[in-house]
Amino acid sequence: MLWYYVLVFFGALLFDIVPFPFPPAFTVMVFFQILFGLNVWAVIVVGVSGSVLGRYILLLYSPAIAKKYLKTSKNKDIQFLGEKLNENKWKGQLFILAYSLLPLPTTPLFLGAGISKIKPIYIIPAFIVGKFASDTFALHLGKYASENIQMIIDNTFSWQSVSSLVLSLVLLFFLFFIDWRTLIQKKKVMLNFKIWK
Repeated sequence: MLWYYVLVFFGALLFDIVPFPFPPAFTVMVFFQILFGLNVWAVIVVGVSGSVLGRYILLLYSPAIAKKYLKTSKNKDIQFLGEKLNENKWKGQLFILAYSLLPLPTTPLFLGAGISKIKPIYIIPAFIVGKFASDTFALHLGKYASENIQMIIDNTFSWQSVSSLVLSLVLLFFLFFIDWRTLIQKKKVMLNFKIWK
């Protein structure tokens, strides 16, 4: 029985450690909770812990990915964006909390924060609160999901799931291809597609 919770932990960790849009970690948590009939609160605690560790590791290694694949000018641009977010730490914390509460993919948020070299202490606590709240809501809907599994399977490629993937890709597009320094300093939107090494 204990190893079921180990699966929940590593499943959530793997879903949130990847640097590209992936299904939310709560999907694997709900899956194991329903499949093995696990305690919802234990799944929430274990799953959120795995998710937070995954995002923390993503924060740590995303600068290395950016250094390897992005031009120096794009790295500096994203770091400038991070500095702007870092100027008012309370507003940054509230933004991260609100973002974590929404059903939006957090991969672009953590990639941007990692490349910007924002200290984990400024992003992880608000993420934990938001993640715990949103995953609690999602897992309590798990019972409903298990009773309506065929409808959920039928809606896997619904407009909501497809639009969530598209939104994630759009957010990554904005992060990488908008010249943030020009936008913030000159209030002018400029795109730069020459960001790869």
